[in-house]
Amino acid sequence: MSIKFPVLLTFFCLLACHSHKAALLKSSNFLNENIRLLQDIIRMNVSCDKMNVTNIFADLEILCKAATVALEGQSCHRQLEGVSLNLRHLVRRTSTVFEAPCPVAAGNTTSLKDFLLDLNKVHQQLAKDNTI
Repeated sequence: MSIKFPVLLTFFCLLACHSHKAALLKSSNFLNENIRLLQDIIRMNVSCDKMNVTNIFADLEILCKAATVALEGQSCHRQLEGVSLNLRHLVRRTSTVFEAPCPVAAGNTTSLKDFLLDLNKVHQQLAKDNTI
C-alpha cells in the first residue's frame, strides 16, 4: 500500500520542526511556495478566472477559509491543491482553534482572479511581517 502525499508532507514537516526557529523557517517556506504558486496562477489567462468564489478576506479566519476556497478552485487551477495544502499546514501549525479547511458561508462572492490577487497580497504581508 502506498503512502499518500499529504501524509508524507506532514511527516517531513514534523521532522523539520524540532525548534521554534525551524517552525518559523518551515512556515516561511509554505508562504513562499504559495506566493510562487499564486503568481504563476495569476499570470495564466483562463476563462474560469471569472468564476465567482466566496470573498473571505474580511473575516478573521482568513487562512483557514482561504484553504477551503483554494480547494474549491482547483478544478480551474490544479496548482491550487498545493496552495490549499500549504494553507492547511499553516493553520494547523499556528492555531488550536481552527481546523482547515474551515466552512465558508455562501453569499459575498468575488472572482477567482481577485481572490488569488488578494490571497497573494495576504501571503506577502504575512511573509513581510513574519507573523506566521
